[in-house]
Amino acid sequence: MLDQEFREIYEDLILDHQQDPRNFGPMTDPTHRADGFNRSCGDLIHLSLKLDDDRIQEVKFTGSGCAISTASASLMTEALQGKTRAEAEILAKQFRELLIGSLPGDKPLTTEPVDLGDLQFLSGVKQFPIRVKCATLCWHTLEAALNRKLDGASSTE
Repeated sequence: MLDQEFREIYEDLILDHQQDPRNFGPMTDPTHRADGFNRSCGDLIHLSLKLDDDRIQEVKFTGSGCAISTASASLMTEALQGKTRAEAEILAKQFRELLIGSLPGDKPLTTEPVDLGDLQFLSGVKQFPIRVKCATLCWHTLEAALNRKLDGASSTE
């Protein structure tokens, strides 16, 4: 089980980001966009990105979901600001590995891992396997968004 200090940070972090989600709201003129839905509990996310020269200039989300889903999306958007596409992909892979481990066929990271920062505290979700999908929904949606450039977007890939 989680030690007391870790558990308190985990709970405080989730409550803070659920009550005051960062980067929540619509985005004007995104270059990339994707939607995610968790059938298990009804969490829904609309993720928008602005990439310029392969760097994330802005990331925002809208939707509705449980506290863990909202907190994970809020923390993810903070972590992604200013990252390159490659750094975002590494961060997504590291976060997924933190919660569920490697998947069959996953290639090992060939670059230095990036600092997960406050995202590391979401590892507490592993104690509640049914909630892992809530925490990873935004990350799956990010992977889809990075591969879905909008028509007419001026950003280069």
